[in-house]
Amino acid sequence: MDDQGDHPFCYLTTIGRVSGRPHTIEIWFALQDRTLYLLSGGTDRSDWVRNLIRHPEVTVRLGRRDAPQLPGRARPVDPGSDEDELARRLVTGKYQPTYSGDLSSWRDSSLPVAVDLSPPTG
Repeated sequence: MDDQGDHPFCYLTTIGRVSGRPHTIEIWFALQDRTLYLLSGGTDRSDWVRNLIRHPEVTVRLGRRDAPQLPGRARPVDPGSDEDELARRLVTGKYQPTYSGDLSSWRDSSLPVAVDLSPPTG
């Protein structure tokens, strides 16, 4: 994925759990190998999290709305797992240096979500 993780945000598109229509949000992320990590401040009450729990197949665009779509499968990260700590550390570590406030409360209370990106085709 080269330097794709350097982008300041990504666009995550989920399928609406009720409407069945695509919904896109702009969100902070961190990339580790082919897994993209996100933190939901609204935990599992956020619409985008509820959507991906119902329909885990998502697409991601890194940095720009018109960037190529990357297909993936989203999942909440198991609480208390090594991956849980990794997701929190990666996302807050990426943004804390340039953010004017303290992200530690958000880091600790958010729900980590992983998007396992599909391997490239071709």
